[in-house]
Amino acid sequence: MKRHIRNRVIGLAAGTVAFGAISACGGGGSGGGLDVADGGIRGTGSSVGPVSGFGSVFVNGVEFSTDRTVVGDDGINQESRLVVGMILRVDGEWRETGLGDADTVEYDDTLRGTMQVLTPWEPVSKTATIQMLGQAVTIDSQTVVKGMTVETLDNFNGEFVRMSGWRLPNGEFRASYLGLRTQSNSDDFDSLNEVELEGVVSGLTGTDFMIGSQLVNYSGATPDGLVLADLRNGDAVEVEGSLSGSTLMAQEIRPDDSRRYLRGTEDDIEFVGPVSSAYSQSSGTFTVNGITVRVTDDTEFDGLSGPDDLIQRLLVQVEGDFESDGSVTAEEIELREGDSEIEGGPAEEIDLSARQFGVGGVLVQVTPLTVITDDDDDSRLSLSDLVLPSELEIEGIERADNDGSIYLEALKIEREDDSPDGTFQLTGRISEMVNDRIQVLGVDLYIIQETEFDDISQTELQGLVDNGARPKVEVDYEFIGTRYVIDEIELEEDDDD
Repeated sequence: MKRHIRNRVIGLAAGTVAFGAISACGGGGSGGGLDVADGGIRGTGSSVGPVSGFGSVFVNGVEFSTDRTVVGDDGINQESRLVVGMILRVDGEWRETGLGDADTVEYDDTLRGTMQVLTPWEPVSKTATIQMLGQAVTIDSQTVVKGMTVETLDNFNGEFVRMSGWRLPNGEFRASYLGLRTQSNSDDFDSLNEVELEGVVSGLTGTDFMIGSQLVNYSGATPDGLVLADLRNGDAVEVEGSLSGSTLMAQEIRPDDSRRYLRGTEDDIEFVGPVSSAYSQSSGTFTVNGITVRVTDDTEFDGLSGPDDLIQRLLVQVEGDFESDGSVTAEEIELREGDSEIEGGPAEEIDLSARQFGVGGVLVQVTPLTVITDDDDDSRLSLSDLVLPSELEIEGIERADNDGSIYLEALKIEREDDSPDGTFQLTGRISEMVNDRIQVLGVDLYIIQETEFDDISQTELQGLVDNGARPKVEVDYEFIGTRYVIDEIELEEDDDD
């Protein structure tokens, strides 16, 4: 469903900056969302993606009403135990209003066990790598981390965690959620099958096999959805059990998490995942989560210029219909990867009805896909919780309104414990540069004598803009007098260039 933008104007408190308020089609409800027009059934089938909020529960921009129960055997059996970032499968129906009715809600951990930090959090790339049961897991700026912070991962080496995410083509994982087991949430973990592992079977014998570097003994395992005698090298499975020394003693074996993307009783499906094989012009397809996705002339793109943007590892949301061969013909493909950021605070002039606020002159639009979280263990924050004078980290997608006004559509908002110090940092593309003024994310930022240029001069930057480029920059700035003044500006590496 395309989002149609309308305009109106509100004022924000920083200087004389004015922002255009945005209203769009999408989800609604108490947990977050935009105003929408009434509409009929948009889909009946399966919706698979990370939880982005709670009213009942938000998945893929739809607020699903549920009976509060969750199907699964990982300790999560009630909606109240769900946390933003956890990947769910919801079977039911969803409407043009952005509301839906869930028949079933299912959750299953991707990995569960102790973690070792391989590479600590790197502020420039905004990634870290951990290992669980021999499997490498990438933590990135969109990963929801609970019970610790990305900066303090090193302090929790050897601690027990659960991870919900996606397996990548190279066998590694990308985390959507990483949660620490603590005394307060220990009941939310499976006490019988303590550890969980998924991956591809190799070195199969009558009693053992390997998943990566992890030895699995399956002699006492109960199968679920497969026949142990039919198990073969190359099969992708999920194993739950307990560790005996360095051996995982399997108690249950079932097909891996790709089962959550299987066709249900209806043909409609919405799902999120990283592109595993890029778009091929010859076949008109790409793959996500093991599903072949067909692109047609009728496929709509949101945040993407077209199918050639569908490169490996890019996080996207696909809405479409199953075909008889198990492929999905895409009706819409939406970008779920951030391209811009703003850090600072406090949130200014929060407009709860329009789901908007400002930070450092940037207009931030909250949608039903926006995850709002914090450094603590509060997993159910909403827009109204941002009224406190806190530092915020916001990642999202740069958007333009019909009149050309720029805003940041937030994918993730993290509320920090620190109080605002009057400084801001944004990352985005320069849309205009005239003399000592540049514009990034719709904010006019001014170069002064004290402005520091890192790895590029003002003249070189001006040359890039004059030649038609929109270079991505990281800018540290503050509000002085009547305008935003740049302290430091740095040219960012751009994967698109």
